[in-house]
Amino acid sequence: MSNNPLQKFNDLLEKVDLVGYRKRYQPIKIVEMDLPKEIQAVSLLYEIYWDKKMFVNFDEFYRIYLKLYKHKLEEFRKNKAFMCKNCFYRGLEARIYRTWASIITQIHAAYVAESVFVSGTVRMSEALDRAGADFQVQYKKKTLNYQVKKISFSREVRKEKPKSKQPLEGEFFDITYDVPSDSYFRNPKRKNGKYRLPYLRFKENKNLKRLPNGFVVFTPLIFEEKKKEIDAI
Repeated sequence: MSNNPLQKFNDLLEKVDLVGYRKRYQPIKIVEMDLPKEIQAVSLLYEIYWDKKMFVNFDEFYRIYLKLYKHKLEEFRKNKAFMCKNCFYRGLEARIYRTWASIITQIHAAYVAESVFVSGTVRMSEALDRAGADFQVQYKKKTLNYQVKKISFSREVRKEKPKSKQPLEGEFFDITYDVPSDSYFRNPKRKNGKYRLPYLRFKENKNLKRLPNGFVVFTPLIFEEKKKEIDAI
């Protein structure tokens, strides 16, 4: 296996059983209440995939999460959620998967950015996330704050990050991605022979690519264009 973190991440994402996970978790929305900070998965996701560069699949990540937060989860279940053990943990697993799927997309984008701007130029942490940036690039005295957003048929589906009391320095950029239904790729054309709009829109977007299993990731292009702009100054 390659020692390149981006290639390792690509290898991981290509093996994700998206169809299987959707069937398993999409119908389960039991634990939808706000979770206290001490049992949220975001900080651990950054630690595992960014700081420690452990490219484990979701099942392994969830085992690490459960082991680490075991006592705090039980306290929350008994004293706040008031749910039976089976219901709570079925719902929690589905909830953590949705968080995992969202966050690893933006972590992958950070690795793509780092491959363009050179190693050591990208920062990512829960503190940055709370301050309004999914990741930050510091390159040639320029500070670039990126926020990754999922869109669906031109409608935003991710909540805006709340305004920080201590705004970050630098420029801010939204990079967006959409995930067309698998049906558009199985049958991309209408009866009249023209391509369906979601399929056409995705194929024309050179900032994105779709892995064989349906996982959508960013290409280097969106970062290369900004790097060229800075290099030209």
